[in-house]
Amino acid sequence: MRTEECITTELVREFVMAAHGDLEKVQELLAESPSLLHASYNWGGSDWESALGAAAHVGRKDIALYLLEKGARMDIFAAAMLGELEVVQAILVAQPEALCASGPHGISLLQHARMGGEKAQRVFEYLTARS
Repeated sequence: MRTEECITTELVREFVMAAHGDLEKVQELLAESPSLLHASYNWGGSDWESALGAAAHVGRKDIALYLLEKGARMDIFAAAMLGELEVVQAILVAQPEALCASGPHGISLLQHARMGGEKAQRVFEYLTARS
């Protein structure tokens, strides 16, 4: 029988904040509370952000890859930042409207690709051509 873990809003906020730049803290918190992996924090006004979303919009590939390795669900924003062109293309073929979608804090898909740097350059060029 599986017992559900209880996590607080404050703990989710701490985890999402850490994912903006503190890999060690992310690892520590996730080890203590594995349910955090799929949690999201609402900053207000329906501005929901997961740890993967946080890492993606600030270009923290190390944190994003760690979270994905632990089982986080890849999304188009993380894929764009990580330079996963085929993933981005597949999503846009299935859902063309995702090109105009905004991630956490209203950050665009194009900006996520920009944060990926050189590794995401092909994604950035692809998105720019489609915009």
